[in-house]
Amino acid sequence: MIEHYITWWNVENLFDEKDAPVERRPPSLKRKIKADLTNWTLEILDQKLINLASIIDQINGGSGPDILGVCEIENKHVLDALIGKLTVNRNYSVIHHDMSDNRGIDVAFIFDTDKYEFQSDTFFHYPVIKRYPTREIVQATLKVKESGTEMILLGNHWPSRSGGQYESEPYRILTAETLSYFMERIQEIKGKDIPIIVMGDFNDEPHNRSMMEYALSVMDRDKVVYARNPVLYNLMWELLGSRRGSYVYGGVPMMIDQFLVSKGIAKKSGKFVLEENCAKLEVFKGMLKGRYDEPIRFGQKDPNLEGFSDHLPISFVLREK
Repeated sequence: MIEHYITWWNVENLFDEKDAPVERRPPSLKRKIKADLTNWTLEILDQKLINLASIIDQINGGSGPDILGVCEIENKHVLDALIGKLTVNRNYSVIHHDMSDNRGIDVAFIFDTDKYEFQSDTFFHYPVIKRYPTREIVQATLKVKESGTEMILLGNHWPSRSGGQYESEPYRILTAETLSYFMERIQEIKGKDIPIIVMGDFNDEPHNRSMMEYALSVMDRDKVVYARNPVLYNLMWELLGSRRGSYVYGGVPMMIDQFLVSKGIAKKSGKFVLEENCAKLEVFKGMLKGRYDEPIRFGQKDPNLEGFSDHLPISFVLREK
């Protein structure tokens, strides 16, 4: 079997250095995020990259993930720099597009070029509009070199809960509807059994309306297999009972970082083996603090040089027959 170790991580405002050149940070963006860059020097960025890399190096038994989805990164330059800090024996490459988000934070993928081939002609990104463009849904297709199988990745970073959970909920519902449309179009073109992996920071949990009613994300694997609509199997439900989360707010753990998979992966008669309880939080020494096991954030305005991110990475293993 071919094993695919897939990880997602919101790396918390991984900005370029304060005085990044214009080609990496346009003046208009610099004005918008000026306050976030007050104490953000090249040396501090370098430390953040070292800290993030030290965690990625430990994932997958010290081999690093095969595919890593990330969000809250400013540009491709910082991801290339992150790859440069890794010690795992991988030939990683970056899939990235500069988005139209007001704070210049993007969604991107890192993948092992020895294992996958990026199908650049099918790369797609779509901004969800809520009065102004917000973070885009990013679609990338990887071809498994050993088997020739195509896998479609959909990266998400949905609108935050700032202003209130319910006040901001319509924006996440709008994004969920857009995701569901993506799913329908992909399956119309590629067939209902095309393997699709949806990952992201959804700023809602598996049981919230945006996820269940609009993204059509469910806990029942059979419902995904037999439904007529493009229903998604949410891998994070099994972790909800553990009283842990990828993010902690007010002492309450929240599972807002999630993996969802399509019928082509969920069905047991297909070419993939997806074990029950396959999703996990990636937790290593020094990543948590306090009685609520809160991820130790790095921050921006007053950086904690021993921190990492305010989110934990999540992973799952997908095996191909």
